[in-house]
Amino acid sequence: IVVCPEVESGLDVPREFLRLVAVDGEPRLLQPNTGHDHTEQMQSFTASFLDGLTDVDGFILKNRSPSCGLNDVKMYASTQKGAAATKGRGMFGGAVMERFPNLAIEDEGRLKNFRIREHFLTRVYTLAAFRTVKASGAMKDLVWFQAENKLLLMAYNQKELKALGKIVANHDKQPFDQVIADYETHLHAALAHPPTCGSHVNVLMHALGYFSYDLSSEEKAFFLKELQNYREGKTPASSPRTVLKSWFARFGQEYLERQTYFAPYPKDLLELTDSGKQLACSE
Repeated sequence: IVVCPEVESGLDVPREFLRLVAVDGEPRLLQPNTGHDHTEQMQSFTASFLDGLTDVDGFILKNRSPSCGLNDVKMYASTQKGAAATKGRGMFGGAVMERFPNLAIEDEGRLKNFRIREHFLTRVYTLAAFRTVKASGAMKDLVWFQAENKLLLMAYNQKELKALGKIVANHDKQPFDQVIADYETHLHAALAHPPTCGSHVNVLMHALGYFSYDLSSEEKAFFLKELQNYREGKTPASSPRTVLKSWFARFGQEYLERQTYFAPYPKDLLELTDSGKQLACSE
């Protein structure tokens, strides 16, 4: 869904520049050159648009925009040239964060960073898959979701992985609505922050264990060397992952092949230049 809040709230194209100005401690959306105040129009459109959204999994917002910016929008003390400014959120962007605090939300500028973009896309597609499970109303679908995302959740947050496992086990025989609500809370907590290098290493070592009796000593040594190169920042995480994936079909490892950890979002969203990113392995 593509939308420009400024146009949709009645502003022209092209238009005079907008500025967020603190008036009596409250942000107002003003046009210094015309003196017009567009605060109410923006707030009205924002409320109407966000109220009408269904099945939304994330947002990509315009950075530094007085309407859509997330954290880098200048908030001025007045409309005068050279007025002092602080940093804050745009009117539409701020409302998105308040209304959907647990969704994947980023601005276009930050998405140029590979690690941030990977985290964003992983969250979007994981939450979309979970939304389908939630709509199904079936425990078997939730059990399947947990199983397919086990390594992904292990990389993100092992504490929350354990909590999610207990929720899915449902030893107290809670109704689906209660189970899925508890699961959703912990899923959002698990996906809140991107995995660390150490977490990736732990998951890859865990996956190696599935081939313990199938590999030669030379093959194991080769994989461990690739893993060490990743740990030292000499190669990207994709290198040891690719080695593991080459063994899936060879040894018929269907469980690992189904793990979203190895393909958390469509490969079509990867760029050629991404292959050399995230070389540094640091916490």
